[in-house]
Amino acid sequence: MTGISQGTPASARPMAELTLRGVLLGGVITLLFTAANVYLGLKVGLTFATSIPAAVISMAILRMLGNSTILENNIVQTVASAAGTLAAIIFVLPGLVMIGWWQGFPYWTTAAITGTGGILGVLFSVPLRRALVVDTPLPYPEGHAAAEVLRVGFASEQGAAESARGLSVLAWNTVASAAFAILTQTKLIAAEASVWFRTGAGATGISGGLSFALLGVGHLVGISVGMAMLLGLVVGWWVLLPMLTASHPMPGASVEDWAGSVFSADVRFFGAGVIAVAAIWTLLRIAGPVVSGVRSALAASRARHAGQELALEERDMPIGIVAAATLAMLVPIGILLASVLSGGPLAASSLLLVGGALVFVLVIGLLIAAVCGYMAGLIGASNSPVSGIGILAVVAASILLVGLFGRDQNADTTAALVAYALIVTGVVFGVATISNDNLQDLKTGQLVGATPWKQQVALVIGVVFGSLVIPPVLNLLNMTVGFAGAPGATAEALPAPQAALISALAKGVLGGDLNWAMIGWGAAAGVVFVALDEVLGLTGRLRLPPLAVGIGIYLPMSVILPTVTGAIIGWFYDRWAARRADPEFAHRMGVLTATGLIVGESLWGVGFALIVWATNSEAPLALVGDLGKIPLVAGTVLFVLMVAGLYRRTRGLVTAPEARG
Repeated sequence: MTGISQGTPASARPMAELTLRGVLLGGVITLLFTAANVYLGLKVGLTFATSIPAAVISMAILRMLGNSTILENNIVQTVASAAGTLAAIIFVLPGLVMIGWWQGFPYWTTAAITGTGGILGVLFSVPLRRALVVDTPLPYPEGHAAAEVLRVGFASEQGAAESARGLSVLAWNTVASAAFAILTQTKLIAAEASVWFRTGAGATGISGGLSFALLGVGHLVGISVGMAMLLGLVVGWWVLLPMLTASHPMPGASVEDWAGSVFSADVRFFGAGVIAVAAIWTLLRIAGPVVSGVRSALAASRARHAGQELALEERDMPIGIVAAATLAMLVPIGILLASVLSGGPLAASSLLLVGGALVFVLVIGLLIAAVCGYMAGLIGASNSPVSGIGILAVVAASILLVGLFGRDQNADTTAALVAYALIVTGVVFGVATISNDNLQDLKTGQLVGATPWKQQVALVIGVVFGSLVIPPVLNLLNMTVGFAGAPGATAEALPAPQAALISALAKGVLGGDLNWAMIGWGAAAGVVFVALDEVLGLTGRLRLPPLAVGIGIYLPMSVILPTVTGAIIGWFYDRWAARRADPEFAHRMGVLTATGLIVGESLWGVGFALIVWATNSEAPLALVGDLGKIPLVAGTVLFVLMVAGLYRRTRGLVTAPEARG
């Protein structure tokens, strides 16, 4: 069904949609969720989808203001979703600080890298809407879920009650998560514990964190991804690490330092090899459907130009405007890149580098928009392997620079090439993150009867909001706790795992000292994990996405273990929800429970960074000194009780008679 002659005439649709108050409310929600996603991404290398919580908050607030419509609320969640997703740029840009090229995040340069890539992501995905949203069986799980939230919220008085309950769950869990995080900063309870030990001639350890945010992430990613990450944890920490430490003894070093050094130098690059193969396999799988979809979009465009009238629900931005805007965006990108090169060791080659980068952004950006849009439609924006796309992009950019300049350069030139590769990748990554998200939002719009071009304008506005919010949050975190491996990093430094990996890959390719051996072994293992996942798919059993396996190998156990725990808790909750009278409502309440756990701790993380900056102290809230094992025991007991209590409260709201109507 093409939808070319379908829909409601404009005269019968006076419903408010792209309103000033909707855009402004989306901007306020953007401030909260973007800050939370920046912190979460730097801490654990994962971000969360903001569409559903933004829709719940929007409905609760606009209902109080009066005269709200489902389409206006859809615009609010579209703005907030785009900006929150753009926060994934932190998977790249902190690498510039880690390598010492930047000491902070220059506001307008950071905003320009983020904003230009994001706007290109919106523009590139406009011609793909029909191919990947309308004429496709792709499920778009988050798009459907957000549409259901909006529909229920406007269906009846019962919808109003459900919206209020959803906001209550979000608020309670946000406060509880933040409160626990505050307690950990007082040192009365512990936030993390680890034990390191020898295993024969080698060494390994067990490490876990008491983190509501990680628990919430696990709930949202689901049992399949959680089990794949657990498999990666077992391979990385309990197979590879003991073997590699046994073959790389470090006499005189502590077990912790010994295992940690080998993990950073070898195991993580093994994980990078797995991630790279998983990303390439995804590209190969979807190449055919994407080409077919683009052909369908071109056929629909020819039909429109033949004079067939389009319903409001089918009116995208005119393709001529999209093409002109795309070419126009290359101008500020070119100016940005030229300014980055000006006065540096690469200034003499500016014309070649800028021209090559613009072609790279245009060609690779178009490919990435199609790939990420398809992946989001297939498995959801939260589970889509965007970081794998970033890894492939930085390696491709670095190899191209090696082809132009070779590797026999002095240290200053090599450092400038690494920085340039990261900046170009940052622009391309902006395309990836937004195209990964906005087709999900356009699916929501299609389901609720929104006007596509108005949503596409809202997406651009969301990108602008996000690009203005991200730089100061990054600067605040950099000035206070810093990033692991960067000059001046504190004991509380954020790992920024993807940024560390992407910058290490750029340095390794351009400097010629990349750990190709471990990447190669990881790639070989990645082939095995891909085959395993495909076999499981044929049998109908639980899938083990290879990208999630790679992440389980690459990230520290203290991050993976609570995430896996959250996935298991979410699985039990979803099984319970499936047996309720209204399983969809029960499931949404679980999503809001997990989202609140993430938002509370993440927003407190940004707030704590502000306190650190104001007091010039790394532990400004510490009330006690070393209490031995008491904080760990007390923290574990309190954590378990709070998790049980919060989920029990959610279940109570789901089963309350008025919740069922």
